[in-house]
Amino acid sequence: MLTLDKVYHAKFILKQVIRETDVIHAPKLNPESDIFLKTENLQITGSFKVRGAYYRMSQLSDEEKKRGVIACSAGNHAQGVALAAAKNGIRSVICLPDGAPISKVEATKSYGAEVCLVKGVYDDAYAEALRLRDEMGYTFIHPFDDENVIAGQGTIGLELLEQLPDMDAVIVPVGGGGLISGLAFAIKSLDPRIKVYGVQASGAPSMFNSINDHQIERLDSVSTIADGIAVKEPGENTFRLVSEYVDDIVTVTDDEISAAILALMEQQKLVTEGAGAVSVAAAMFNKVPIKGKKTVCLLSGGNIDVTILSRVIKRGLLMSGRSYSMMIELIDKPGQLMDVSRIIAELGGNVTSIHHERANEGSAVNGCYLRIVLETRNYDHIEQIKQALAAEGFRVHTSN
Repeated sequence: MLTLDKVYHAKFILKQVIRETDVIHAPKLNPESDIFLKTENLQITGSFKVRGAYYRMSQLSDEEKKRGVIACSAGNHAQGVALAAAKNGIRSVICLPDGAPISKVEATKSYGAEVCLVKGVYDDAYAEALRLRDEMGYTFIHPFDDENVIAGQGTIGLELLEQLPDMDAVIVPVGGGGLISGLAFAIKSLDPRIKVYGVQASGAPSMFNSINDHQIERLDSVSTIADGIAVKEPGENTFRLVSEYVDDIVTVTDDEISAAILALMEQQKLVTEGAGAVSVAAAMFNKVPIKGKKTVCLLSGGNIDVTILSRVIKRGLLMSGRSYSMMIELIDKPGQLMDVSRIIAELGGNVTSIHHERANEGSAVNGCYLRIVLETRNYDHIEQIKQALAAEGFRVHTSN
């Protein structure tokens, strides 16, 4: 059984290994709430996962250590297990889905683990890890559904109670549920007043569905940029703990996650992966009732693959009204482009791309279309530009 004594013991064991991550004030992320960020993206290995992995492995018997360990992961748990194994002189084998970001695969190898890439998603890697466990006699280190792993993650709750004892709410990313289970158990056991909210990606809502339907449910597939929380089915222990200690679970879209990643980079100079930013997305887009509340958003990880970062930024710009694509219908005569440019420039918009094309069949013979991509401040700024163009007689069509 999970107990507070176990969480405190985990804190003692981890004291010499992990970093006590800072809590940073970030009021601009949601002006109606008082937002703080728990920066586990700056933890060693770039994620909170090392807490649970290290504590679990510290409790192995000498015989289990001798046989070695095996784990499966979308990436962050892999690095935590690999580091913990290396520090304890234990052989580690990690099964990762073949779609895991290259940066996470290489980082796992760099900590000394043997990596086994498995075709499919996390759950396929999980099945292969269990097969190898049975075949080779390894000890399986579960990424979330294990009381020692959960206790390790719960140490974040103890830190938060020391760092920000007057907090009203905590928003936590949820995949399999190990992080929120440990954190909610620790916080609610010591201060039941504090609200704990979980967030999943809308493309992988396994815990969200399970909690709403009051039974563990398995998704047929998952699809989200938040690969670290793309889990098809929650664990038995985590489902029970979330049901008992978590106040609500909500979902956010990939566009909302992208906007959160962008906001964290621009406003806080913090890099997070998709899974690490879902808590901020929930706060930014008012998915949980935190108006007027002192709220902590947990940034669970920062291991984003730089090759997809540019795509995420582009989606974030679109989602937050910082980039806008429009098609303007006009008459093909001299001066039209100059007039459009003047209107946009006077209102402070910046044209980054422009394409001129003749009108289609059925349109006026002398008609044409102007496709423009703009850099804008926000949605109000976009509306200003559209209204100004319309006032000058131009017909504006959205092409985003």
